[in-house]
This record gives sequence, structure tokens and C-alpha cells, in this order.
Amino acid sequence: MKEYKPVKEGKVREVYDDGDSIIMVATDRISAFDVILKNKVTDKGRVLTQMSRFWFDYTKDIIPNHMISCDVADMPEFFQTDEFAGRSMKVKKLDMLPVECIVRGYITGSGWESYQKNGTVCGISLPDGLVESDKLPEPIYTPTTKADLGDHDEHITFEESVDIIEKLHPGKGREYAEILRDDTIALYKKCADYALSRGIIIADTKFEFGLDENGNVVLGDEMLTPDSSRFWPADGYKPGQGQPSFDKQFVRDYLKANPDCDYDLPKDVIDRTIDKYKEAYKLLTGKDLSW
Repeated sequence: MKEYKPVKEGKVREVYDDGDSIIMVATDRISAFDVILKNKVTDKGRVLTQMSRFWFDYTKDIIPNHMISCDVADMPEFFQTDEFAGRSMKVKKLDMLPVECIVRGYITGSGWESYQKNGTVCGISLPDGLVESDKLPEPIYTPTTKADLGDHDEHITFEESVDIIEKLHPGKGREYAEILRDDTIALYKKCADYALSRGIIIADTKFEFGLDENGNVVLGDEMLTPDSSRFWPADGYKPGQGQPSFDKQFVRDYLKANPDCDYDLPKDVIDRTIDKYKEAYKLLTGKDLSW
């Protein structure tokens, strides 16, 4: 049996090269504030993979995505074990574009902090009188750079995203940047409407895109997981305050309240986090986690 070693390791994912395709494996690592924590969250990687799988299927009418299969039977023998089952996705190779595509439908987090200072979010002026967690009149697109592991992403304007892409793909910068912006907002609107019908508000999220061998823009990476999004319960939603969440907010809150914890989480925070991940998965898909 051929042994495989990751060709790339991110905060959460490990990437394996399989020739014409890639095997993406979502581990149970968890990160916050761009730091990988010391703990693992059992089954977290499976939630991420199966939730991405659901959304990729749901949105393939808007834009093609990189998913080929989540069945380890379709992967090399090395991956056909319980260790990899449920957390592995075979995907097309893409030339990833160097922009993280952030879309915000509600004002929260760093966006709320910015708005309080000067009425803008990432340089975009918003109406006066918004309160924390308000729904925005229209979703806004606030791209960032794509930082290396351990570095921080930096907010950029749409025009700056054009310039960044243009440097790598001369003559295509504006075309690709417009596709990223328009498809990011289209994906968000469709998925946010669906999620709301299932009892979840998607406050914001991020997408990543790449180019296939023909230069077509394709959706890659993960999609609308609790790691890449803010999920709030629609029941009890109340603007003017922070909202309870289905994502890793438990982790963020603990780290903020315990700055000397050395990124080591107590068991109850880990348990509450994975319970929320699984609850969100069931609400959105109507199914218990399985693979």
C-alpha cells in the first residue's frame, strides 16, 4: 500500500496530493485568533467535511465546485480507514486565487467595532443608527488577503483585490475579482435564505475560489461550516446585543476571558463546542452526523 504524507498543513486541514486530484482531510484541531489550540475536538473534522459536502451539492447551480467525492472507497487504499472516513474529501486541483471572500449579512464582531468608531465596515459606509447584530440592508463584500499560517489576514478593498489578482493573472484581475464578489454574494443569499428556513441565521461567512485547467472560476476549500461562518439561532434573535452562536464562539469567549490559559481549553468548553457544531449540522441538513 502506498503511504501518503501531507503536502500542506493548515490550521485545521491536511492536504494530500493524489496526482490528478487532492485529498483534503479535516482534522479535529481547532484554531482561534489565528492560533492552533492545544486541544482537539472529537468529530469536528467530520462535521466540517459533511457540512461542506451538503453546501457544495446545494449550490452547484450557482458555480461549479471542486468536490469529487467524500467516500473513502473512491480514494487510495491509504485513506480507506476509520481515521479518514467522514473527514476526507477528494477534490479537483485548482490554482487558488489569493483572496479570501468575506460576506457579511449582519453587523457583528470586528465589523461592529469598526462601525462604532466611524460608521464603516472595511471602508464601506453603512446607514446611521445600526445596533449590534442588526441585519444589514444588503450583504456587503469585504475581501481580505490570504495570509500564511501564523500570520493575520488583512482587509482590502475591492479595487485592491483587482490589483492583487491582476499581478498573478495579467488582463484578468477585474474579471476574476468581479466573479468572486458577485458569486460570493449570490452564494450567501441563497444559503442564508435556506438556513433561515431551518432556524439558523448566517451572520457572515467566507469563501475561497480557484481556477481550473481551463481558467474557469471554481469554488474550493470549505463552505459554510462553523469554522468559516457565524451561525446564530433564529429563535430568540435580538438586535442590540451579541447573539448565542453555533460556531466556535464558546472558544473565542473563553480565550478572551482567560488570557493566561495558554490556548488550553477545559473539557466543558470543548464539549459545548462540538455539541453546537453537531446541532447546527442537524438543523441544516435534517440528519444526524453520518458518513
